[in-house]
Amino acid sequence: MSRRPWQLDRRTFLRGAGVACAVPYLEAMSPRRGARREAPKRLCFVSFPNGVSLPDDPQYADWRWFPRGEGAEFEFTPVLESLQPFRERLSVLGGLSHPLSRELLGHLAGDTWLTAGDVRGGHYQNRVSVDQLAARELKRHTRYPSLVLSTDGGVGYKSRVSTLSFDLDGRPIPALHRPRDIFERLFAPGAGETTAERRASLARGRKLVDLLLDDSRRLQRRLGAGDQAKLDEFLASLAAVEEQVKRTEAWLDVPMRPFDASHLELDPNPRVDPTAYLRAMYDLIVLAFETDVTRVVTYQTGREDGMGFADNFPNLVLGVKKGHHTITHDNATGHWEEWGRYDQWHAQQFARFVERLSAVRDEHGPLLDRTLVLYGSCCSTTHNARNYPLVLAGGSDLGVAHGRYRIWGDDVPMSNLLLGMLRTVGVAAASFGDSTGTLPGDLLPA
Repeated sequence: MSRRPWQLDRRTFLRGAGVACAVPYLEAMSPRRGARREAPKRLCFVSFPNGVSLPDDPQYADWRWFPRGEGAEFEFTPVLESLQPFRERLSVLGGLSHPLSRELLGHLAGDTWLTAGDVRGGHYQNRVSVDQLAARELKRHTRYPSLVLSTDGGVGYKSRVSTLSFDLDGRPIPALHRPRDIFERLFAPGAGETTAERRASLARGRKLVDLLLDDSRRLQRRLGAGDQAKLDEFLASLAAVEEQVKRTEAWLDVPMRPFDASHLELDPNPRVDPTAYLRAMYDLIVLAFETDVTRVVTYQTGREDGMGFADNFPNLVLGVKKGHHTITHDNATGHWEEWGRYDQWHAQQFARFVERLSAVRDEHGPLLDRTLVLYGSCCSTTHNARNYPLVLAGGSDLGVAHGRYRIWGDDVPMSNLLLGMLRTVGVAAASFGDSTGTLPGDLLPA
């Protein structure tokens, strides 16, 4: 059926000076009143390193990561209290882990968080990560099969990877970490390559949004008032992310001092702002989902065992003169509060991400309601690869039943959760890793 003059193709782009930006859903894209494209289903996985604060001392009970109580009556401690506004749209999960990683030094389990692979002993047999199985199926809908992101970029090395994603042969997939590179990949026309025209505009300091304004004015003449407001809102959001990208670029160019396998130190730099960096990365994920350039994203916010940029974050955001890894091993008085406050900071950045996914809408409603987001770590406390701290958010329109703190035993592997997530987004997998089925209970519909 041919489109009417006022109708827009769902893949409409704004173009200008070496950039091309997919437009979010507008009412003018509906082929007829009430008709909508196939509803998207999305997956996002976000990890943080070194486990979480779990003090047994009642004096520090407020700094336990896991909630008080269980089931629907649970109560967040101050660590996760920033998630309270989304209580009915998320679940806290306890007790899950990968059986092949349970006896490992906890940091090694980072390689297996999304794979359930076997990295015990002298051999290394990792597997495909769950995101890449999803990407293989969902890529037919989007420009990119997936986005693989991390704070350090690249792949790292075996047992201390800097990526969450592994291909079908179990090989690590390099992660992107520079917001400008990610931004250009999303909005440059040459499959992520910055064209000569775009490089020249960058050299002149021109913003991407400025380059798109002429084309947006042309498009707005064809739109109703509601769509015009939506397009203005999107361009404002795009401008805010670009400004955030510019503020974080200088930090990622700071060279690292030489380091051994157990420690990394950043050169002191007063411009370093981890909060701005994480927010920029999260905002880029929201933009990727809003423009439907991909439906699968992984983001590793930091490497295990004191590796990489993120080990210095507690110093930069809390003024704690210790690395994150050092805090997790510290026995000094008050270290549980230091650790808990850092976990709290991480949770606050994640809560802001969830809020953005809830606020941004497509024709089917808030992005969050059709996106499953798994947030957590590969160990409970440092070196303990059991009882992974996990939050599953979103997916209300996919049949996910939230609002509880659920705890399972060792008889339920984490692969059951990952298999259920695959099936919930329409990937017809018979099994995943060492799964024994899907999760008991009604959390996931599969």
